Amino acid sequence: MFLFAFFRAFFHSSLAPAVEIGGIRPPKGIGVLNPWGIPFLNTLILLSSGAAVTWAHHAILAGKERQAVYALVATVSLALVFTGFQGMEYSQAPFTVSDGIHGPTFFSATGFHGFHVIIGTLFPIICGIRQYSGHLTKEHHVGFEAAAWYWHSVDV
Repeated sequence: MFLFAFFRAFFHSSLAPAVEIGGIRPPKGIGVLNPWGIPFLNTLILLSSGAAVTWAHHAILAGKERQAVYALVATVSLALVFTGFQGMEYSQAPFTVSDGIHGPTFFSATGFHGFHVIIGTLFPIICGIRQYSGHLTKEHHVGFEAAAWYWHSVDV
């Protein structure tokens, strides 16, 4: 429901800007982020992390324990890079949370997603430790599957 509310607020303020903000989107005097900069890079990073977790899954199914650990390390590394870039994006944003509807909508939606990425980063860390310890096998890896499903919901 939160995701729907964020998209609804974004699309409403984009497609039918209120008269109170000048009837234009973004409101006059508020800068916008270049979508081909950090946002695009972060999209590629998250999609790559999804490929890495899929690599880990295939490695577990093939019984390649070491490869699965490497893939999970790659997943966690990409998640941490994403989080760092999101923090950098926040610090360099040409608007603030108090800039009309644009700022709060942006920071709420991306912050909500970033929070899920941070929480989701814990799952591949735990799975990597379990894989390294020999707890995950091709017959017994339900915890990994749940973590992978969660991660794919975050990386899309």
